[in-house]
Amino acid sequence: MDADFAATVQNLAARQAIHDVVTRYCRGVDRMDRALLLSCYHADAIDDHGIFVGGPEAFADWAFALHAGLQSAHQHIITNHSCEIAGDTAHCETYWMFAGMHHDGKLTIGGGRYIDRMERRGGEWRIAARKCVPDWGGVPSQSWLSPAAAAALASGGNTARDTTDCSYERPLAVAADRVGLVFDFASQA
Repeated sequence: MDADFAATVQNLAARQAIHDVVTRYCRGVDRMDRALLLSCYHADAIDDHGIFVGGPEAFADWAFALHAGLQSAHQHIITNHSCEIAGDTAHCETYWMFAGMHHDGKLTIGGGRYIDRMERRGGEWRIAARKCVPDWGGVPSQSWLSPAAAAALASGGNTARDTTDCSYERPLAVAADRVGLVFDFASQA
């Protein structure tokens, strides 16, 4: 393998590992999986979420209490991701969208960016410093789905804020009696 090809492979592997940290972060927060969330940070990291600034353990306590207190469900969704790698340090910007279903039934949404300094220590990339920067937010209009359509859409898998969520199923399987199911939107009009 020539040196240029080896460097390209190393760069791509680092980029993927860094992106995996950001996706693991979203899953850890949304599933309220403390171990998964903490695996995204170096122990001495600082997270500046604007209304919270502190280390990973305190951040997990704060984030889980905030989301449990305000929302019955929430999602952190990442989109655009840029990454500048220099040795064992990377500077990243990742666009996020957030949706939260509040206990009172109100849905709020927002978007912004995670500005991260990632560091590779002991061969593992993790967040060393983070700034969470909100760019927009609001309340969306009513869903276009009827209650019957929403129930049908939700029937495919258990959602939970813990390890009973269907994303933890191993092996993942679809019930045979669900194969061929097609919701009839026309009958719901």
